[in-house]
Amino acid sequence: MYQFESRVRYSEADERELLSIIGIINYFQDCSTFQSEDLGLGLSYLHEHRIAWLLNFWQIEIRRFPKVGEYIRIGTSPYDFKGFMGFRNFLLETTEGEELAIANSVWSLMNMDSMRPERVPEVMAERYVRNPRMEMEYAPRKIALPEGEDTEITAAAPILIGEHHLDSNHHVNNSQYVQLALDSSGTFTDDRKRPLKTLLTEYRKQAHLGDMLYPVIFRQKDADTIVLCEEEDHPEKAAAVVKAIYHD
Repeated sequence: MYQFESRVRYSEADERELLSIIGIINYFQDCSTFQSEDLGLGLSYLHEHRIAWLLNFWQIEIRRFPKVGEYIRIGTSPYDFKGFMGFRNFLLETTEGEELAIANSVWSLMNMDSMRPERVPEVMAERYVRNPRMEMEYAPRKIALPEGEDTEITAAAPILIGEHHLDSNHHVNNSQYVQLALDSSGTFTDDRKRPLKTLLTEYRKQAHLGDMLYPVIFRQKDADTIVLCEEEDHPEKAAAVVKAIYHD
């Protein structure tokens, strides 16, 4: 497993003085980026070959949010490649070995000129050392929208995508979709009462500068499912779907 160590910074913490869920996602993204850079498969390689890894799905299981000042270790390992798909685990732990969060992720390798999937080249399959996938209960990659009388459906204010939402691929960054969804649902406020246990995110379509997203929240007793819609009142046309599941 590829690993690096860090310390929880105040700038990464939420109002509880704990590493935020967005901070965890950013650490995981940084870890896979560092591994790719160290293997010679980083941003320069991707730009030269006009390809990019696009995230399709996150599943993050939270054991405990570390506090400001805690020393942490972040790790990642690919566990499979299939055609144009890549599958990767992540681990957040203390430097003493306490498991804080574990994650699964699914990626697609895309040709950035044709915007079509491209088979993982042999050099990538060779350099990325695959490890057995971590032990966890793996969730389906498609997030179903809740139904039934126990589901409250509300719409939140539309969101205009600005430059601060974008990454080097010129579309909304993976963590920004989650930030936008949780802000729209008021999840951060609720999280003080209901600690976050699991975060699922399904990425369906890229959003770009100047696009509008229309959040729709499906609220249940133990979970919020937030759909970032491309069109108002059309949850079936989603750029991303985020599901936050809480402890009882």
